[in-house]
Amino acid sequence: MRSESATYIILALCIGVFGLQLQSPDGLLRDFALWPLGAGFQPWQVVTSAFLHGGMFHLFVNCFGIWMFGREVENALGTARFVQLFAVSVLTASITQLIAVGFGDPVPTVGASGGLFGLLAAFAVLFPRRQIMLLIPPIPMRAPVFVALFAAFELFAGITGTLSGVAHFAHLGGLIGAFILLQRWRRPRRPPPGPWA
Repeated sequence: MRSESATYIILALCIGVFGLQLQSPDGLLRDFALWPLGAGFQPWQVVTSAFLHGGMFHLFVNCFGIWMFGREVENALGTARFVQLFAVSVLTASITQLIAVGFGDPVPTVGASGGLFGLLAAFAVLFPRRQIMLLIPPIPMRAPVFVALFAAFELFAGITGTLSGVAHFAHLGGLIGAFILLQRWRRPRRPPPGPWA
């Protein structure tokens, strides 16, 4: 039985919150975007920032990616684990971004990209033989290769400052958080120790 309910709920939240942003952009960003430590940071922002977006194109790219990869990942993992995976990806993305910017410029971070990169990692682990087609250039490659190359680009861009205004380290944080969680789930459970232990 297919289950994609959480994927569509996440999409609805992103779109609904963006609609609220259009009504009150400054208020939502001030209170719910992820601000650097010492520049307006509040603990809830590590979650709420994932449902805010910087514009229509930003929203479209993230929603399209969540729709494309989220449905299959949710069907493979089940809804409960899918929600766990997305939540861990968002949290590790936010924490990585906070560490990367430190006490730097008071610029907020928004977007579900950390969660999306977690879904990309899960897709590569769950469907290692599946092909993903690059748009530019149009080259097909297996999902793990695509994700590894994307991660390498994000690392390079984050270190060199290429494509400023993009939270490259948050993307990497979401990907790494999801990958660690997936490895933990795949590790065989040890039997409980006996009375002799």
